[in-house]
Amino acid sequence: MDFENIAKTAKAAALEIADISTDLKNKALLKIADNLEKNKTEIFEANKKDLLDAESLVTSGEISKSTFNRLKLDENKMRDMIQGIRDVAKLEDPVNKKLFVRELDEGLTLYKVSCPIGVLGIIFEARPDVIAQISALAIKSANAVILKGGKESINTNKTVLGIINKTLDEIDGFPKNVLQQVFTRDDVAQMLKCDKYINLIIPRGGNKLVKFIKENTKIPVLGHADGICHIFVDETADLDMAIKVIVDAKTQYPSACNSVETLLIHEKFPDTEKLLASLQLAEIKLVGDPDTWAFEHGDTTLAFKKVKNLDEAIEHINTYGSGHTDSIITKNIENAEKFMNKVDSAGVYFNASTRFADGFRYGFGAEVGISTNKTHARGPVGLEGLTIYKYKLIGKGHIVKDYVDGTKQFRHKEILD
Repeated sequence: MDFENIAKTAKAAALEIADISTDLKNKALLKIADNLEKNKTEIFEANKKDLLDAESLVTSGEISKSTFNRLKLDENKMRDMIQGIRDVAKLEDPVNKKLFVRELDEGLTLYKVSCPIGVLGIIFEARPDVIAQISALAIKSANAVILKGGKESINTNKTVLGIINKTLDEIDGFPKNVLQQVFTRDDVAQMLKCDKYINLIIPRGGNKLVKFIKENTKIPVLGHADGICHIFVDETADLDMAIKVIVDAKTQYPSACNSVETLLIHEKFPDTEKLLASLQLAEIKLVGDPDTWAFEHGDTTLAFKKVKNLDEAIEHINTYGSGHTDSIITKNIENAEKFMNKVDSAGVYFNASTRFADGFRYGFGAEVGISTNKTHARGPVGLEGLTIYKYKLIGKGHIVKDYVDGTKQFRHKEILD
């Protein structure tokens, strides 16, 4: 397979899809959702084959148990995956939105307008719902995508993207090669070198994968290496609320990147022993080893530490956290505001589970991943995170010489549009 040719055709597709109508994009999305629903049995069969093959990979240590758990596509994931596509269709088109309009002078108007990024390279492990999520977001945001999934999910990935591309082929006016898929490690190596055609790399996987990608490409990378999330139980926290939130954040889906990994407890919280006992009854394994403070367990293991005050909690999170999602449980609104202002993470929560850090739950329809970068997109990355902007200037034969000579003066007047 000639990867450079794939990248070239993706670039050409990106230029074509940038100019198609919102109606055509939405028509494609709704048709994709319908066809995925009609072909659920075929997708589940492909996923069963992947799960069977992956059992040996777990035994041999090639993939972790948490990766294996993420691989399973059940009815709930399928429902959310299909609904996510339909939700994306309902969202406002993020392309060609006027971000500001400024009259530089009479008859000379500057527009800042949203536009697609171009070609996205997506590298991900397990997660069979990723293909559909990213495809939906790419179509709506008018980007072309080259997808590389892990070998553990190859059958599911081929089946899902096959259904999607067959659907797109049947839609008049929809460009070819918008969504393409590659399969080998050599393809990844070629992708990382392909800065001439690919505009952004988005990795979805473990620390090892993301670190490797960031160290081996000149292409901008959007993503997160770790999901080391914290919950701080403040002195005034409600015990029942704390138990409920922590149990959800740790056990609802332990292998997720937004699962809580470290619990911080104010030393003056009066119900610490009751809290810890309740967590153990929920089959959470508590560990107090400092070596676990910057570690993503991916299971029901939860590191915990007592802290003197709010400031120590904030310092601990900013030192050992990964900038993903962190939460405070408290009745003190001032403490909550200070926590949310000073914790340097993409998501900062007050009396809520860290598991809410998700594009679908945020109402983005879906997400391409969660970014801890401090670039144009942070947190769950949905449609807006897949757009950038350009400046459009419309004049009537205006030239700079007139303004340098003083013949004309800029007025720089903001226009409400």
